[in-house]
Amino acid sequence: MLKVGLTGGIASGKSIVGEMFVALGAHLVQADRIAHELMHPGQPVYNEVVRHFGRAILNPDGSVNRAKLAELAFGSANKATRAAASSPAPSRVEELNRIVHPAVIRAQEEWMEEMGCQDPRAVAIVEAALILEAGAAKRFDRLVVVTCDDEQRVARFAARQKMSIEDARKEVARRMAAQLPEAEKIKAADYVIDNSGSFSHTREQVQQVWQGLRVTVGE
Repeated sequence: MLKVGLTGGIASGKSIVGEMFVALGAHLVQADRIAHELMHPGQPVYNEVVRHFGRAILNPDGSVNRAKLAELAFGSANKATRAAASSPAPSRVEELNRIVHPAVIRAQEEWMEEMGCQDPRAVAIVEAALILEAGAAKRFDRLVVVTCDDEQRVARFAARQKMSIEDARKEVARRMAAQLPEAEKIKAADYVIDNSGSFSHTREQVQQVWQGLRVTVGE
């Protein structure tokens, strides 16, 4: 089995690329979905997050309000914009990551082990924004990084979150400030997929990478 990490900056198109790999035969799990499940009321991660960040992050039904949690972890968009030039990780994001990342990584390892038992020649892909930031890159046999240009990133985020371009630009800056620079991710990658162009161009790149992965796994 081949363990593949799929990562990239916010709104780079990781999920779209992941879907393309699945269509070609890959198995895929999203770290964000794992984190969602771990933050359900009653889960140990949920309890720790509430203990550290307070009950103000909760909705009336007790579930985590992710927008409120992000505000506390990343700081306000304006603060993050000012801090980006001097600090790669403003506010309390590292505190949140220390709680969530180990549990997410354990769940990923269990999933990959299960995939390997089901199919020894499987290509098991973990889609996660913070593979490098979490120090998890060595857990994978190959690392695929998805990139796009800055203006496309902002436009995609604005469309996804239904907000203005200006607000999206601030929010993207806030979140990118808590991640490694894209250039550093590219240096660490075995494969880079540029998602700045057309859908078909991205798919062509995915198909080329897939061929390389299948050769590596022995087919």
